[in-house]
Amino acid sequence: MNWFECKVRYDKMLENGVVKKVTEAFLVDALSFTEAEARIIEEQTPFISGDFSISAVKRTKISEIFWDDTADRWYLAKVAFITIDEKTAAEKKAVSQILVAGSDFSGAYDNFLDNMKQVLGDYELQSLTETPLMDVYKAKLGGEAPKETPKVTPAE
Repeated sequence: MNWFECKVRYDKMLENGVVKKVTEAFLVDALSFTEAEARIIEEQTPFISGDFSISAVKRTKISEIFWDDTADRWYLAKVAFITIDEKTAAEKKAVSQILVAGSDFSGAYDNFLDNMKQVLGDYELQSLTETPLMDVYKAKLGGEAPKETPKVTPAE
C-alpha cells in the first residue's frame, strides 16, 4: 500500500458564521500521485461547497494503520523493531511508522498496544504524537457495482 498525504485548501464556514480559508490534511491509499489527487477530489467534493484546490500531495512512510471506527483523531507511532545480528550479536533497530486511530492519546495508546499483541518480536515505542489528519481513505476495491443492462424484448 502507498499512503499519500493530500492537503485540501478551501473556504470553510466557522461556527461563528465567519468564512475562513483553511488547509486540511487527509490520507489516501493510491498507486500514484495522480490517483491520490483524483481520489481526494472524489472524496471531498460532496463535503465542500464552492471552489477548493489540492495544495500538496506527498508520499508518506506509513507502514501500517491501526483502525478504530469510533475514533476521530489520528496519531503517528514511531516504533523500533529490535533484532539481533547473528554474526556480531549486535542489536539492530528498524524504525517503522504506524498510524493509530484514537479518540484521545490514551485511546490511541491502548489501540496501539492491542494491535501489537500479535507481534512476536521485540519492539520499542519511540513516540506517539497526534497528527493534523482529518480523515483516512482506504482503497476502493472492486470498483462500483455494475449497472443493470436494460432488457430488450424482441419486436414481434
